[in-house]
Amino acid sequence: MAKTVLKNILQILIILIFNNFLAQKTSGKLPENAVNDTIPKKDTIIVKKEALEDVLRTKADDQRRDVPKKMTFLIKRAQVKYQDMQIDADYISIDDNKNVIYARGKLDSLGKIIEPVITMQGGKKYETNEFSYNTKTRQAIAYNARTEESEGVITAQKTKKYNDSVFAMRNADYTTDDYYIKKKDTVSDYFMRASNIKLIKSKEKSQIVTGPIQMYIEKVPTPLILPFAVLPFSAKRAAGILIPSFGEREDVGFFLNGLGYYQPIGEHFDLKVLADIYTKGSWNIRPQMSYLKKYRYSGSFTADIGTMVRGIKGLEDYTKNSTYRITWNHSQDTKANPFLTFSASVDIVSTKFYNNPLNNNYIFNQNVLNTQQNSTVTLTKRFLKLPMTITGTASYAQNFATGLSDLRLPQMNVAINQFYLFKSKTGVREGLLENITVNTGFNLTNFVNTQENELFTKAMWDKMQTGLKNNIALGTNTTLAKYFTFSLSANIDNALTTKTLNKYYDPVKNVEVDEIRKNVAGYSTFSTTASLQTTLYGGLKFKKGAAIQAIRHMMTPSIGFTYSPDFGSPNFGYYKNFYNAQGALTPYSIFEKGIVGTPPSGMQGSLGLNIGNNIEMKVRSKKDSTGVKKVKIFEALNFSGSYNFAAKTHPWSVFTFSGQSSFFNNKLSVNTSLALDPYRIAFAPGEDVGVRTEDFGHFSVQGFNVQMSYPLSSELFGEKTDYAKKYSSKGEVRNENYYFDDDNYAHFDQAWTLNVNANYAYSKGTSRLGNKIASIGLDGSIKLTPYWNINGSTHYDLVSKELAYTRIGFSRDQRSFTINFNWVPFGQYKVYDFFIGIKANILSDALKYKDRSFTQPNAPF
Repeated sequence: MAKTVLKNILQILIILIFNNFLAQKTSGKLPENAVNDTIPKKDTIIVKKEALEDVLRTKADDQRRDVPKKMTFLIKRAQVKYQDMQIDADYISIDDNKNVIYARGKLDSLGKIIEPVITMQGGKKYETNEFSYNTKTRQAIAYNARTEESEGVITAQKTKKYNDSVFAMRNADYTTDDYYIKKKDTVSDYFMRASNIKLIKSKEKSQIVTGPIQMYIEKVPTPLILPFAVLPFSAKRAAGILIPSFGEREDVGFFLNGLGYYQPIGEHFDLKVLADIYTKGSWNIRPQMSYLKKYRYSGSFTADIGTMVRGIKGLEDYTKNSTYRITWNHSQDTKANPFLTFSASVDIVSTKFYNNPLNNNYIFNQNVLNTQQNSTVTLTKRFLKLPMTITGTASYAQNFATGLSDLRLPQMNVAINQFYLFKSKTGVREGLLENITVNTGFNLTNFVNTQENELFTKAMWDKMQTGLKNNIALGTNTTLAKYFTFSLSANIDNALTTKTLNKYYDPVKNVEVDEIRKNVAGYSTFSTTASLQTTLYGGLKFKKGAAIQAIRHMMTPSIGFTYSPDFGSPNFGYYKNFYNAQGALTPYSIFEKGIVGTPPSGMQGSLGLNIGNNIEMKVRSKKDSTGVKKVKIFEALNFSGSYNFAAKTHPWSVFTFSGQSSFFNNKLSVNTSLALDPYRIAFAPGEDVGVRTEDFGHFSVQGFNVQMSYPLSSELFGEKTDYAKKYSSKGEVRNENYYFDDDNYAHFDQAWTLNVNANYAYSKGTSRLGNKIASIGLDGSIKLTPYWNINGSTHYDLVSKELAYTRIGFSRDQRSFTINFNWVPFGQYKVYDFFIGIKANILSDALKYKDRSFTQPNAPF
């Protein structure tokens, strides 16, 4: 034992003497703090000491040791590994006395860092100019550090690491520019700058907490300055400030639209509070809460509450209106409960809400043109063994033109599944009896039509009507003579209501009075129809080699007879008479203005004729693999009319024609309709409204309509260029890809679309002049470059010769963020709106670019 100890002591003495001898023989220029008492080595292992908790491994092209000062110097391709940390640099010094590792990047001839220090720890990469690390306290200081965190990178003038969880940074920039992160560009297209940043890490998430922070775009400071920011680095939802759009509106001034804050609430809820602020005094608050439970349900509550100020206070044009909108959307997952489903689409607004839009999205999306708003809540119950479905609904409809509201509360429908009246004897249904089907159901409705200020008051409840309707539909069919289908049907309607109408003339007030009486009354009606239809085919073939190969015509004629008695007869009691102001005996139904409808009057014994046509042709085509292609001349060309044998006057109905076709490879769509009155309309001198006579055979046009739409695009004009084959050189300007010709000119696919819509409608009736509606609409977009897109839409009224709603917009995909601009140049609401949104997913909550965290169908703005 004693010999072994003595032997080890002698070995150590020999090594120290040998090292001292070599140090005296070595000469050369050393870095600062280095001495000539060193030994060069390629690979050294420093023995574990008390200050170290692990083995310190080093490697360098030139490694030297200063024994008296307990310093180690690593020069060129230097590397240090300690615990989970690895440092790679051009120069590294290790001070055993101070327990400090110092690293510096490679210098050029002017003393500028040209290669950074690379530090890897915990799977994270850090780049710095200078770096020092205390192995005892585990604290570090870095200068000009570049830290990659999730989808972004932080570049700070000075960074201090307190521990593995907390980093403090001074004069730091943060960006998510992918080109800058991957070092394809030396300058980021945007960054957010703060004088002080704290990076906090944990196992679940990391986040940046800053003081005042400002956004820079292409190194240009923007007005977007936040007093603080919390940037989360987590896949989970996190709170954050919502970036607004800004612009100007002629009626309310400059604005910030959509400024707010986002806050997740637990696992299933989140909340956004948005504000719209205008310089002329208008304001709007928009709280929005959404919820989601996977495989069960999802929904949202939103509100728009604000005050619209127009004009100058004290002048005649000054107005101040309070507006509101409350919405609730709820949908249930189909897998949650197939036998009981609940859904809601509630949208209640103030009468003048769309005339005073404080959210500019309503203007850009033409919601300001809305004339009616509907709300519905539905509960549906299905049964496993019972053949029925019960649906309960509550609905509310607002008409902004009249100011009236329709409320149906509650409404219940019981639908019985279709069934056959008789069983089949053979298993295959044959004949009229075995094919008889029955469809029936009940519908209970409580309905009121009232003013907005009367909702849920005594006046509204007094107007409330209750009605119950039952419909029984019987139908059957069979084949006759192989080619004809014979059908029979009968329809029975039963109705009950709690209020009826009594009309009379008041000679004192000289008015016709509608008196609503509270009493239970009902009616029953029925009708029956027999019809016969078939399909006829005709064709014409041409010689081989002709441009047109064949024409095919398919005709589907049908003839039917309908009968129903005269329910206006006094025997039924559904109609009464009163003397009007002129003393004429005038009939009316006691169910008029009621919820269950009015039974038809006059006997019906009419024979109807309907002819449908489809015409196609085959033409030669070199582009088709078969050598021919089908061209639709008329997809549908229909005619219908009827003759009522029971009518005392005007037995012929108005004849209608309708057609549908498409041309140019189904691009141009044309829909048209025509109505002809077979009776002459006579006009008295000086009168613009005529009287329909019994003079048959004149066939005056009562209505005509034609609608056309054609989607134009760059693909329709010439074949698409294969740039990869045509141009050998491909390059990138920032993030846009181009192909270059021999003269170094850039080429790319400049795609564009243009949808053209035209509409013409003429309605005459018994009027002398009639009314015309004619307009042309354009809607399209064009890519100026692969990432520049211009879009817009406009409508021109050919009758008034004025431009209607027009919108122009552009968008720019700027690598890591997008720029959107929308402009309505004229009309009632002149407005422009400018928005910048960051695309990085990591910032989608902190600086919200997306509209919401939970995706909602039909979500309001």
